Amino acid sequence: MNNSAETLEQVNSMMESNDLVAETMHEPGHGNYSMREKVEKIVFFLFKSAAAINGLALLIICGFVLYYGLPAMSWEFLTESPRNSMTEGGIFPCIVGTIVLSYGALMIALPWGIATAIYLNEYATSPRLVRIIRLGINNLAGVPSVVFGLFGLSLFVTVMGMGVSIMAGVCTLGALALPLVIGASEEALRSVPQTYREASLGLGATKWQTIYKVVLPAALPGMLTGAILTLSRAAGETAAIMFTAAVFFTPDMPQSLFDDVMALPYHIYVLATAGTEIEKTRHIQYGTSLVLISLVLGMNMLAIFIRAKMQKKIGR
Repeated sequence: MNNSAETLEQVNSMMESNDLVAETMHEPGHGNYSMREKVEKIVFFLFKSAAAINGLALLIICGFVLYYGLPAMSWEFLTESPRNSMTEGGIFPCIVGTIVLSYGALMIALPWGIATAIYLNEYATSPRLVRIIRLGINNLAGVPSVVFGLFGLSLFVTVMGMGVSIMAGVCTLGALALPLVIGASEEALRSVPQTYREASLGLGATKWQTIYKVVLPAALPGMLTGAILTLSRAAGETAAIMFTAAVFFTPDMPQSLFDDVMALPYHIYVLATAGTEIEKTRHIQYGTSLVLISLVLGMNMLAIFIRAKMQKKIGR
């Protein structure tokens, strides 16, 4: 009985203390707490509003392109070459060119980007050198694409003698996408717990074996994020390929890496600004834009699917 009475008294005292805390929260001395709550709600509201506005803008743009581009969609439009001053026919060479340039840029940027990220995150010992390299990478990420186009024109097209070709465009797009791959790969490597490395080294593995067998497989799903960004950036670029790879029209499909090629972004640009029959090709412009958006979305979805399967496989 005594124990029950003591327990009851403890419960009552705890309830009284909770009531006292609740009352003091509304006292003038706790105005700062109330103000912080209000500021927090306002900030969260602004964040939600910004997300809603961005989503709404995306829906409006996609709906606009879909409304004007859908009438141009046909099997002929997707499988034939342009003809009659671009007012008839299809965009099949542009689709092929965009896919070749995008995946070519990925094949160049991904290995170099991952290798650079491994060096910076796993091997580099000089903090000053790492800061300088990262500063250069961040600056490259902010350089306009037209500057990369002029760089590719002077180096790959002129100095290295590649001419206006797929190879020159792929190298230019690879250089443009490289900072994205490095940044995403570094973040993926940092996300791997340090205990993974310590356990591997403790079992007698060398540093390279630890990186190759343990760290890279764990970081690979995150690295695919860099691949997704690379595909999206490369597929939608116009300025970087207009000097190095893309032409307004070519009657034949490319036979080698040193042939020029048509591409969807440049095709849209030319039809909308320099075409001889701009009004007659208006439906082709929107149709090409719709195909480009769908192509980028499809490539991104494929990369996301592969990343999800790899994450499930390694249990992260």
